[in-house]
Amino acid sequence: MNRLPALTVSLLALALLTACTNQPIQRKDGSSSQQGFTVTDLAKGDIDDVTEFSQRQILASLKTLTLKFYRRNPSEWRKSGFASADEATADLFEPLAHWNVAPQKKLNWKDELGNAWREDYAGDRVKALMGGLLVMQMAAFNNETEFYLLTEVDAQKLYNAARNTEAVVWKISNAKNVRGEPLLLSNGFDANGVANLSFEREFGKLIGIEDTLALIIEDKTNREIRFGVVSVGKMIFLPI
Repeated sequence: MNRLPALTVSLLALALLTACTNQPIQRKDGSSSQQGFTVTDLAKGDIDDVTEFSQRQILASLKTLTLKFYRRNPSEWRKSGFASADEATADLFEPLAHWNVAPQKKLNWKDELGNAWREDYAGDRVKALMGGLLVMQMAAFNNETEFYLLTEVDAQKLYNAARNTEAVVWKISNAKNVRGEPLLLSNGFDANGVANLSFEREFGKLIGIEDTLALIIEDKTNREIRFGVVSVGKMIFLPI
């Protein structure tokens, strides 16, 4: 009697049972991080699961930041012809559903980020900024959206993306037009003079996730990260 099919069925049943018994985190907005089990999960290792989860969190932070920028700078989504900040944000992230064939992934992210700071730029600065960051972050994951045992992830690229993001955060706070006004509004003060640092916190979370994942991948692959520094003033980024 061939016991292999019976063993496979048993493993699948066990995996499904485990997935059903795990209790997802209940968030204020009603969202859940729990993912449904599929047969392809059998081809994933623990590091692959961590990589996918980290990528989802990074993309969620980028989406949150995009919406915040659009709401803080409503003239930008109007430049792109959208009816609302939510609509403009959804459009920017829609290509992720088919990223492997999306033209967006071929954009030069350095040029896109540069457009966000050009005073003569007449386009949507938020789209340039967050679109550039999205393409850069996806490039750090080799433009993959699913990770398996044989999928390679480069810790150096993740580290470089984190440093580049730090440079962008600095630029957001310092880029001003000839009148001394910020090119893009971000952190500010409420009516009571209390600082609103929500942009800074969200960027910090994103950078922290990427740094942690870089260290995990470094340990897994035994490929040591070469520490580098971005030329912040000239915005010369580390390669991805």
